Amino acid sequence: MAEALKEAEEIKNTKASDFVQPFGGLPVKVLELFESLRGIKELYDWQKECLCLPEVRQGKNLIYSLPTSGGKTLVAEVLIFRQLLIRKLDAILILPFVAIVQEKVRIIGAFASELDFVVEEYAAGKGQIPPRERHKRNVLYIATIEKSSALVNSLIENKRMASVGLVVVDELHMLGEGGSRGSTLETTITKVMHQSAGTQIIGMSATLNNIKDLQKFLSAQVFSNDFRPVQLKEYVKLDDGIYEVNSSALCPEDQLQLVRAISYKCSKEMKLRDPDQIVALVQEVVPQHSCLVFCPTKKNCENVAELLSCFLPRFVLDHLAPERKLLLKQLVQEGSGELCRVLRRTIPFGIAYHHSGLTADERRAIEDAYSDGVLCVLACTSTLAAGVNLPAKRVVLRSPYVADTFLSRNQYKQMVGRAGRAGIDSSGESVLILQRKDKVKLANMLIGPNEQCCSSLLYESHKGLRSLLLSTIGLKITASTQSVKAFIQRTLCFIQRSQLKVDLLQNAENALQRLHEMGLITQKTPDSLETTRLGQAVFKGKCSVEYFLYGRHPGACWVAGGVDIEFGSQLYSDLKRGLESLVLSNHLHLIFLVTPYDRLNAFTPNWNVYMDMMYSFDENELRVASMIGISEGYIVNKAACQRTRKNVNEAVVRRFYASLILYELWQQKSIWDVSRKFSVPRGQIQQLLTSAASFASCVLHFCQELEELWSYQELLAVFVKRLSYCVTAELIPLVEIPGVKIARAKQLFQGGFKTLQQIASTEPHALVNCVEHLSHKAAKQIIISAQVLLTERAEALREEAEGMEISLAEKSPHHATIVN
Repeated sequence: MAEALKEAEEIKNTKASDFVQPFGGLPVKVLELFESLRGIKELYDWQKECLCLPEVRQGKNLIYSLPTSGGKTLVAEVLIFRQLLIRKLDAILILPFVAIVQEKVRIIGAFASELDFVVEEYAAGKGQIPPRERHKRNVLYIATIEKSSALVNSLIENKRMASVGLVVVDELHMLGEGGSRGSTLETTITKVMHQSAGTQIIGMSATLNNIKDLQKFLSAQVFSNDFRPVQLKEYVKLDDGIYEVNSSALCPEDQLQLVRAISYKCSKEMKLRDPDQIVALVQEVVPQHSCLVFCPTKKNCENVAELLSCFLPRFVLDHLAPERKLLLKQLVQEGSGELCRVLRRTIPFGIAYHHSGLTADERRAIEDAYSDGVLCVLACTSTLAAGVNLPAKRVVLRSPYVADTFLSRNQYKQMVGRAGRAGIDSSGESVLILQRKDKVKLANMLIGPNEQCCSSLLYESHKGLRSLLLSTIGLKITASTQSVKAFIQRTLCFIQRSQLKVDLLQNAENALQRLHEMGLITQKTPDSLETTRLGQAVFKGKCSVEYFLYGRHPGACWVAGGVDIEFGSQLYSDLKRGLESLVLSNHLHLIFLVTPYDRLNAFTPNWNVYMDMMYSFDENELRVASMIGISEGYIVNKAACQRTRKNVNEAVVRRFYASLILYELWQQKSIWDVSRKFSVPRGQIQQLLTSAASFASCVLHFCQELEELWSYQELLAVFVKRLSYCVTAELIPLVEIPGVKIARAKQLFQGGFKTLQQIASTEPHALVNCVEHLSHKAAKQIIISAQVLLTERAEALREEAEGMEISLAEKSPHHATIVN
């Protein structure tokens, strides 16, 4: 406390010249870092206006809305730095997808080391719950929607919410996403407002038709502006004509104005394979400029990438050819010697596809290459529009559909908003390829109202409401029926109860009754609500699905399962049954128990593969199948398309099939081999692995709340970490180093580098000599990463010791005297 007061006094006494008032009143050093790291020298006028709003400066809540690429993120970053550096409070940044969290951690991490604060990632398998207490430096938690819920719960439970001065929510309109995501976000924000009146909430949102509902929900100031640093010109390609879009026109006939015809000579083969003239649209800007081609499906992305590589002029091959060869080499190394056939063909032309079928490492390498100009064309799904920041000179929309669904206004604006790169292009342009049959639909979309944002709390027969009530009771936020009703009245759902046509307070009473019937809460009287042991276990193990990228369509990319409130009893039953017959001669049974229950429809069994695996099982593996209720005969009948017994649980059969995919990875099979064997995209397999590791962590927390499941605590403690990487125990210290994958970890281990300390204290040439194809630059980065990781762990131990000293001093004045 004394140290914090001293720092505050130092800031107070600092000369005014050391602060930049137009830049949110931040120290000059922050501006210098923005200029050196990001090329930002000053704020736009709207940013200065927004930051100087009296409500913002007074710490009140804010919702602000601008077009894509308008510079929304910078305002949030300035407010975050203000909390960390001036107010000396922690901050939480909530982002919608894992990929964006990972990108933001890398970007802000460069500031953290210079400004002496800490960035902690809460996404997929990362993030300590409860977070470590730090006594010297403030923390920025960067989290997905789902992990932010667990983070806020733990801070409330440990009475630490007062340490958080700011919560920033990117894509605030995802409150209306539907399903568990919107519900989870609404629940988290409501808890923050209820538990910490001093915490400022900042929401960035798309333009909505009912922004006043969100304003009332957050009691927030609303700021909007139509500023865009780079002019955007929107076009539609219809037949052989390019038409400019006049979005402000109210009459459909005036929306499209012909500006030119496409004049492009092509062969008969090209005309046959490219009737929409995508090649012509792309060739007009590449290779000097960049181009994004949004496609309706993943398969179409790959087809378009191959099409472009077949018909773009040969001179495109010469542009940055050495850099593209290095990218190919990098991708081969990331793939343990393998590379996708399509990428091998297209990358020499500066073209790649980008969708959820890629592994995380492949996606990152492709994104970095595109950002550096090595790649000039990405054929991508709509996921990229709401994902990482990859702008282009021209954006081509291959079709006005996402899968089979016509584009919404927000989806369209997100895609075309990627056109134009601030500081690089003077303008950007989008071209939507339109068929005449869709002309009326496009007109309606362009002149139609903005989307509404409606509460998702009542999804799937009020599951979100039940989850909310279970967590508030578990956290002791609500302890009576009356306090439950008071809390419910703070939700967005309550504000929208009339338009949703629900009696929310009656629904809350029904939800309490349902939780009681499920055995998750006890309610002896209306004034005594408590969770049961099972309810506490479900609440502690709760971790909803996370998404790598956007959407609930075929491009969606989920990565993390959890103990769904509806599966709590089933998980408990499965674990109890396992205690009686758990097969420990191999890891298959444990893998099955931590295979997520939901999202298994993503893995439709190939019955012939299923049958072959059953035939290859040894006696102990067959015992596992038998214990969970799957017989070899049933799988054989399914493979032969014959009738099967009706008493077999199809959900268990599907879950075991997903377990077999994980079991192959556990046995050190490469993701490429597993992808070929099960005919599942490698990216989807990687996401299943991440999902299972996250769910295993949830199951561990679940078991820690139930004494009768103590044995699982012992089994899962190490198993969870091994599952995260699918490596043997001795390789875990190595694969925990950022940038070190399984193949490289094996090479390091065989070269005698077996611990973090050994790598941190060595020289780059020593690693280069023992690891094949390892460059000096990559070796240096591995050593630096190991040193940072080692420093963080040492600091954690020091802070833990200091925390214990402070705790002892507070409890014992005599001890404090000795310490002093």
